[in-house]
Parts: sequence; C-alpha cells; structure tokens
Amino acid sequence: MPERAGGGVPPVVLSMGGSVLVTGDEDERFLPDLAALIRKVSSEFPLVITTGGGRVARDYIRLGRALGLTETELDELGIDVSRLNARLLAAVIGPPCPSHPPTSLAEAVREAHRSRIVVLGGTEPGHTTDGVAGLLAERLRAQRLVNATRVPGLFERDPRKDPSAKRIDRLDYAGFRKMIEASVAGTAGQQFVFDRLGLESLARGKIPLRIVQGRDLSNLERALRGEDFAGTEIR
Repeated sequence: MPERAGGGVPPVVLSMGGSVLVTGDEDERFLPDLAALIRKVSSEFPLVITTGGGRVARDYIRLGRALGLTETELDELGIDVSRLNARLLAAVIGPPCPSHPPTSLAEAVREAHRSRIVVLGGTEPGHTTDGVAGLLAERLRAQRLVNATRVPGLFERDPRKDPSAKRIDRLDYAGFRKMIEASVAGTAGQQFVFDRLGLESLARGKIPLRIVQGRDLSNLERALRGEDFAGTEIR
C-alpha cells in the first residue's frame, strides 16, 4: 500500500448530497466558495468527497419507475447523475483534485492514498451516496464522516413537514439504527438523512458521523475540522 496522502494523517470523508450540491440559480456562487473551502481544509488533512444525484436523479428515477424500469436500472440512472455532479465539483476544485473521478470503491481507496482531495459519485447499484461514504470511511479509517444535507441535523420528525420538530444534537449508533430501520425501505431514490449501509460501516469502524446543513459553509468547515458545530453528532 502506498504512503497515505498527507503524510499519514487520516482523511475526513464528506458526503455531499446532490440536493445541496446543485439546487438552482445560486450554484454559480456556491460551488466556487465550496471548492475554496475544500482546498483550504485539504491543506490540513486529506478529503474524500462523495456526491449525490439530488433532485435530477430523483426525477429520472420517478420517470423510469413509471416506464417500468427495474430497480437496478433505476439505480444506474441515479449513479450516472451523481457522477456528473462529481465531475462538475472536481472541475471547479481543480488541482490537486483528479479531474476524472473514481468509479469504484477500490479505485477511490487507491486514489485516496496518493491525492489530498478525491471526489467521486456513485459506484454500483444498491449503494447510495451515504453508503459509499460510509464504506470509504471504514476502509480508510477516517477521522470522521460529515454528511452535508438540506436540513441542519437529525430531527425527531421531518422539520420540513413539522416545523415544531426538535433537532437531536447527540445520539449513539444504536439509537440511530432504530430511527433508520423505522423510516427507510431501501428503494432507489428514497430520501432519508443517512442509510443503513453507511450506518453499519461507521458503527463497525467507530467513526463519528456529523450531520450539517450543507450550504452553511462556515458551519460545514467547523464540522470538517472536528470543532464545535451546529448539527447532530452520532458515535
């Protein structure tokens, strides 16, 4: 195994949801600011970033399901969109980020041992953005995984539907597992703040998970650095 990029410092994994990464008219301002933050923190520790497909992927999946596509075919549509988002983010970051994102876990692990910044989209059917991030965090023995979402943490109920829902600031993996099992069916395009595959990977590796609002870049930076932040921490 080649020497780890960053002189042996374990990486931080960032799971960047497609609904945060590409959402609308302000993206041309947000993406350069996000790229600058990534370059800044990568001078202190390596970063591995997984990107999701977001609204575009969900629209394709919804249309494909109506047209009778299989779950595997629907997953592949989502993977294609997430890889486009990875290419976009990698291009905006620029060197030292490789311009051609990895397409498999094995390739991403190899790249993480020689590059300070690695960006990738989906890898294979059945693996969500968060699942890929969790698997990578476990294999790379990451310091932490930061999940950048549309909401500022994990809530007892969906805050978009119930504004009175309270945020859960601290939780253990056993409690988080119960929440996920009660809420997720595992079909393509389903939305939840994290998934079971990623959860089990992080729990096995005893890797902390931080959940934050992805467009609050100052708070995202604190979460990446391991500092006090606004959101949810699970360990």
